[in-house]
Amino acid sequence: DPSTDIDGIDAAHKLALLSSLSFGTVVDFDSISVEGIRYVSSVDIEYAVELGYVIKLLAVACKTSTGIEQRVQPSMVSVKTPIAHVNGVSNAVVVHSDFCGETIYQGPGAGEGATASAVASDIVDIARGHRIPTFAVPAKNLEPIETNSALATSAAYYIRLMVLDKPGVIADVAARLRDHNVSMESMLQRSRSPGDTVPVVITTHETDGINLRKAMGQIETLSSVVETPRIIHIESL
Repeated sequence: DPSTDIDGIDAAHKLALLSSLSFGTVVDFDSISVEGIRYVSSVDIEYAVELGYVIKLLAVACKTSTGIEQRVQPSMVSVKTPIAHVNGVSNAVVVHSDFCGETIYQGPGAGEGATASAVASDIVDIARGHRIPTFAVPAKNLEPIETNSALATSAAYYIRLMVLDKPGVIADVAARLRDHNVSMESMLQRSRSPGDTVPVVITTHETDGINLRKAMGQIETLSSVVETPRIIHIESL
């Protein structure tokens, strides 16, 4: 059953542990915002390439002034970033720290060799009597986690709409975005078929996620929008 991977659950389990190790907080899986890749289509993958991105399932934990943001979601990352070229069974962890800046750790995350190596390492540690707390400190010393909504952080977004090709549609969409302080960076309409359904792709400048969701709620109710809009986070790495 691949649903644990497809729906982002496996990545969220790993994020809960990594977040605890990074910030010294209790493991809190329930506070993670989780969205998998189930609804990412080939159309979105093609548009991502055209825009200079690839789509990756990212698990992100970030310490902010109001709490720790934890999210798993498909995201667009620039083809110029190292993480865009992590494929197959390989995993990568990107760490941003105060004194070292950005560091990247990459290696196989699955397969018989990687699994056997991890198990053998644990056995050797036990045989040598190396016993340290799993989270570097006793579990009782882990701090309660203060969470911050993933939507509260400003970010750029990719939006794909399937709309009826008729006059005024783009103006209606732009008005809803404007009314919620969402600024468009670019717009693509690959083909034109008057009266038919066509895809319209919009990328935004960095914007408040809550405002974007409010705008998209109104856009989805427009009679010219014939499918649920697709929204993908554009990650800055």
